[in-house]
Amino acid sequence: MNYTLMHKSIPVLDFVMDEATSSIQKIIAVWRLEHLPVGTVSVKGIVDRGALNAWWLDRSIPASRSGIREALQDLGVSNVQVLLPKCFGLSLSDQYWVRPFRSGLRWEDINFFENPFSEDIGDVLVGKAVGSPQLDFRSPDNTSDGFLKKRWKIIDGRRCLLKTGSPPFMQQPFNEVIASIVAQRLGIPHVEYSLLWDNEIPYSVCEDFISPDTELVSAWRVMQTKKKSNSESLYQHYLSCCATLGVSGVAHALNQMIVLDFLIANEDRHLNNFGLIRNADTLEWIGPAPTFDSGSSLGYDKLNVQIASMNGIECKPFKRTHEEQLRLISSFDWLDFEALTGVREEIRQVFAQAGNYIDRDRVEAIVAAFSSREDYLRRQAEAQISIDDPSQDVQENVAQDYHGNRGR
Repeated sequence: MNYTLMHKSIPVLDFVMDEATSSIQKIIAVWRLEHLPVGTVSVKGIVDRGALNAWWLDRSIPASRSGIREALQDLGVSNVQVLLPKCFGLSLSDQYWVRPFRSGLRWEDINFFENPFSEDIGDVLVGKAVGSPQLDFRSPDNTSDGFLKKRWKIIDGRRCLLKTGSPPFMQQPFNEVIASIVAQRLGIPHVEYSLLWDNEIPYSVCEDFISPDTELVSAWRVMQTKKKSNSESLYQHYLSCCATLGVSGVAHALNQMIVLDFLIANEDRHLNNFGLIRNADTLEWIGPAPTFDSGSSLGYDKLNVQIASMNGIECKPFKRTHEEQLRLISSFDWLDFEALTGVREEIRQVFAQAGNYIDRDRVEAIVAAFSSREDYLRRQAEAQISIDDPSQDVQENVAQDYHGNRGR
């Protein structure tokens, strides 16, 4: 079937889609090269169909999503990719969509930022029964990302993302709230998270930080805009790509993100859950996105003794360890440790809402580990050591795997 890739109301290119796989089989015509998704134009200034296909299929729900096999059976579809055209590829992270030839569809009438959407897909994805046998597929949940069960809802007119945790501790929603508290105290731009309980299951709730006129461009996509040299570290490559695009303030934003991730022992800051924001109409870059998606932290999947020892903590996106990643920070002058006074009690108060999921011993192990990391960070800030050793980068093939592991 033939489609037009649209950027809001702007036709970008016409293409042929394979109905069985939803993949782009052939590009028919290119109308607005500059409005193509970031990182899908080759160095020769032509459309890279492989990169465009990767971008398009990356909009689908990850096959690793918790409970996705059962959800697909309930939805009556064979794979996650075929859900994309059912909602015209619409998302609440950017302004791209696909319009079937001769359909006459208009952005103003179907985008999810300004129009209502169905809750059917969200109900299925979080394991709820759907009342009607006729499912309405018009939902941003068809293009939601990440491993955890999640859904979009309109709450008091706001587009909000609800995300649960993983058994047995279901800790991620509480971690999101704690990350918000730490970021607020340190003056780090961030997405605000709160808690919500539904059928005795905890969810984190955050409002969409993208508007009808802006869009999120992941660090992964930014890093596809130019070739990385062999001598360049991943960190330097990202900074170089941002500089070429004309985006300022990136190094400082990374300083803040790395500090936050160290304090909360974030294990999943992959290349698709940080990035840049740009104006979808003018294509002007606005700046770094606020920090979001910090739930896989604070020993979320570890036993109490492992949390206390602080061993086995994974690090992303640049270095193999958090300690090595701290050495990337160019300045600690902005960091006010006094702002963290009393934060341990706030951590306890957040986890006090967890009921039987998280016991007191686990909370105290988390608080003690946080205190140890704060002490280490103080020593690092006093030493003011800044080193970027490319040999300590995460393995490049691992970095590429982040391409299919988006999160919000």
